[in-house]
Amino acid sequence: MSALIRRHPLPAFCGLAYAFSWWPVPFGAFLPAGPMFAALVVIAVIDGRSGLRRLRRRMLRWRVGWRWYAIALGLPLAVVLGATTLNLGLGAPSSALDDLDPWYVLVPVFAVRLINPLDGPLGEEPGWRGFALPRLQDGRSPLHASLILGLLVAGWHLPLVFLPGEELAPVLLLATVAVTFVYTWIFNHTGGSAFMTLVTHAAEGTITLGALGFVAADESRVTALYAAAWCAVAIGLLVLDWRFWRASSPSSQPAVHRSPVVSSA
Repeated sequence: MSALIRRHPLPAFCGLAYAFSWWPVPFGAFLPAGPMFAALVVIAVIDGRSGLRRLRRRMLRWRVGWRWYAIALGLPLAVVLGATTLNLGLGAPSSALDDLDPWYVLVPVFAVRLINPLDGPLGEEPGWRGFALPRLQDGRSPLHASLILGLLVAGWHLPLVFLPGEELAPVLLLATVAVTFVYTWIFNHTGGSAFMTLVTHAAEGTITLGALGFVAADESRVTALYAAAWCAVAIGLLVLDWRFWRASSPSSQPAVHRSPVVSSA
């Protein structure tokens, strides 16, 4: 098994990420930490302690400039607010938002998502961005690598569409692919900081669509608007920073790319 992992580390990681997360599906559960466990196993086999130290550096790379924190926190908030505003403009009742938690309740929710390995952000980011993305960019453009990774991550989420209690809207799989492009852009522009994608991921789910209080057709519409908003953000980044997306990475260690739109401090 270890020889197979050494020969094919990326396929091994993907297979383990799916297996670790999907094994409880027949019992009505899903393990979000599968990508993290898979990354730790594969890295330990192929690189040992040096690889684990490299992953740790990516997960703790927090000195990236205040603008990137503003993007990581503000972009998910802008997407959910934009979808909500459009939904209200299309006829959803504003009374649905009466029970939305105040900001001081959302802050600890965000903080817990940063450190809880059984939640999506910390369960996923060490694997998808900490391990898989740098290797996918070895000889591939960020565009090509993001497309591959986006499809893999969307496929990994697929059981959540069918599991009772989860009922992930299928259109959100499209949002997952779009968000993968956003995470790649943040990861590469911050010198390979998986910590910043962790922050963005935690912020993305702090205000859930279910917490907005919309029901029936209004809930379906805000979900579609939310997915469309992430697609619009991804397309905007592709258009505004096209040279970055087409550049081929010469190694698995991504360089610090600077956007012509937003520069790091």
